[in-house]
Amino acid sequence: MNKIDEVLELLKQRERESEKPKNVILWVLAIVGAVAAVAGIAYAVYRFVTPDYLEDFEDDFDDDFDDYFEDEDEDK
Repeated sequence: MNKIDEVLELLKQRERESEKPKNVILWVLAIVGAVAAVAGIAYAVYRFVTPDYLEDFEDDFDDDFDDYFEDEDEDK
């Protein structure tokens, strides 16, 4: 019986050792995923809060464009 106990103990030890690398990989992937999620949320909030300057520029450009052609029509 003593030999069987030793063999069982050896098997349990090997099992514990083989689980460690899997746990490390799992933790690394979990941390990378959490960082990516936080970065994605921060980017989404930034895009939502930042005003859209291009829209204002296009409106101003259209107004200036229309004004230019209206002035030419009045000169004729």
